[in-house]
Amino acid sequence: MIKELEARIAARTARVGVIGQGYVGLPLALVFREAGFPVLGLDVDPAKIAAISRGESYIKHIGPDRVKAAVESGQYTATTDFERLRECDAILICVPTPLGPHREPDNSYIHSTAEKIAKQLRPGQLVVLESTTYPGTTDEEVKPLLEKSGLRFGEDFLLAFSPEREDPGRKDFSTKTIPKVVGGVDEASTRAAAALYGAALENVVPVSSARVAESCKLLENVFRSVNIALVNELKVIFDRMDIDVWEVIRAASTKPFGFMPFYPGPGLGGHCIPLDPFYLSWKAAEHGEWARFIELAGEINTRMPRYVAQKVADALNGDHKSVKGSRVLVLGLAYKANIDDDRESPSYEIIELLREGGADVDYCDPYFPKTHRTRKHDLGLSSVPLDAATFASYDAVVVATAHELFKDPKLFRGVRLVVDTRNMLPALVQGSGGPRVVKA
Repeated sequence: MIKELEARIAARTARVGVIGQGYVGLPLALVFREAGFPVLGLDVDPAKIAAISRGESYIKHIGPDRVKAAVESGQYTATTDFERLRECDAILICVPTPLGPHREPDNSYIHSTAEKIAKQLRPGQLVVLESTTYPGTTDEEVKPLLEKSGLRFGEDFLLAFSPEREDPGRKDFSTKTIPKVVGGVDEASTRAAAALYGAALENVVPVSSARVAESCKLLENVFRSVNIALVNELKVIFDRMDIDVWEVIRAASTKPFGFMPFYPGPGLGGHCIPLDPFYLSWKAAEHGEWARFIELAGEINTRMPRYVAQKVADALNGDHKSVKGSRVLVLGLAYKANIDDDRESPSYEIIELLREGGADVDYCDPYFPKTHRTRKHDLGLSSVPLDAATFASYDAVVVATAHELFKDPKLFRGVRLVVDTRNMLPALVQGSGGPRVVKA
């Protein structure tokens, strides 16, 4: 089985199916197509599939030219028809893994996808899970669901885990150049998955098992979550001491060893860092262990939007105004600069907290002309114009996302008060005649 699959991979005749055509699945599908493989992109959202089929990219940092070229090549087809999974030699699962209302892992998308695959599974196929999850998901949950097909793992099909490492909008690394960790449920699966990814990506890192690969992804995200929590906590402490945490970080960064800079913010966003560490803490409890660093980091990071809202209230108070009745403009819905990705963005909670305090709140983010319903929020707002006259009409402007298009000093000339959570404002707007700037 593996020799035939490896031969098809080497010849680039193996058809690659990518389930989920979002921020992870779409760039992955394009990379395999660009490497010469026939690719089938699958998604349950017909609107996404229709846009892709027209050669359009609905994700800003993925250029429409790439999607159009892929579709016109005839080697990439997007579909909602999961029966076509039988055509694929390799099936890559890139579906969401959110948290439930009590911060418990929600693997329902993985389970439903595995059940769909099982209905079409045929001998000789390789299945790879890319969705971030707790250790043991691939062999304890996905494998039994696939075996409901009547086929047996190791005899009829192969199974592996390879964590996604997407960072939307990044310029120095891409899907193709980021090293790819691969761990199979058995050695044959590792070998096949490594061969597949190695044919399209620059660097593949095989590990001993799927559980190691699953744990690797969680360690990466826990590392960032804990360190961001550290600087967020220091931000609050230093603020009480009238010390600028940003200057402290700059000074510490001059040390050429033993220090890595992390930066505070209004809260965590994106699909990974706000959610994934809790997959590990949940699984640890099953084994009688308690991930105290993870839980503490989560507590600190999740309270940052409330800290920002309080800083806005204090800053308005300094202008002899209350939150109630004040007009506040939040700059940025995206969770990071220069992308159109608002997953888990703290901006939503900041807006809702200010609204709860009685403020009249708007937002400006040209990447999002209108808000849409998210997992937790439905604001029903439209972006206000990006111009100085609009900015000046508010009692306070809150910088939540440091988009480049917000960095024009002219935008802030008539603004009275800015609460800056990203240390974004250039020094020249803080001089005489500029706004009062409060860092949060």
